[in-house]
Amino acid sequence: MTTTPVIELSGVSRRYDEEPAALDDVSLTVCAGESVAILGPSGSGKSTMLNLIAGLDRPSAGTVTVDGVRVDKLGEAGSARYRRAKIGMVFQFFNLLDDLTVADNVLLPAQMAGMARGEARRRAAELLGTLGIGRHARAYPGRLSGGERQRVAVARALMNRPALLLADEPTGALDSASGEDVKALLNDLHADGQTIVTVTHDLTLAEACATRTVKIVDGRIAADTRTGATR
Repeated sequence: MTTTPVIELSGVSRRYDEEPAALDDVSLTVCAGESVAILGPSGSGKSTMLNLIAGLDRPSAGTVTVDGVRVDKLGEAGSARYRRAKIGMVFQFFNLLDDLTVADNVLLPAQMAGMARGEARRRAAELLGTLGIGRHARAYPGRLSGGERQRVAVARALMNRPALLLADEPTGALDSASGEDVKALLNDLHADGQTIVTVTHDLTLAEACATRTVKIVDGRIAADTRTGATR
């Protein structure tokens, strides 16, 4: 881990109409190589924070900077380019395309970014091999277990070598065995230097995978704790 900031939120608030603020004057810095868990119950603001970091939403006040990019100032097209270049996203329900093979699902971000075909295929094969699912390259996602599908989703997220991996409840749709498999995978990625932010309500996931936990309650940071663990 270095002291170089990957995420900088400064005085960030997000309000929707007359409702209470989903996020209320939040400031947070995440450095390169950190594995941070954002904890909180439903409605706490953690998903709003993820959407602001990913450029899927804009703050009502404050600034959002990720890997040197002022995300809060981007338009729709700029936000799409930013996500392709800087962000890998892993979702609770995988978001794979069932009519494409595993390899073609993983190749999608590279194709959208304009990566040369040969380079993209080499990168996809490397990722599938590293993640232990190379044998499934020609299979369709519906034939895989939940844990295997989440590995495919992680490979897709890493395809363009993102500065930041965002994981939104990555074990929420998995059985306990597959969940343990994904926890081990996140730890391996962190050990290799990947910066990870995991949004979850599951304390056991945070304890297993994060070296820092940030608890959000009613749109504000209630606790920010470093475990001191080395993974």
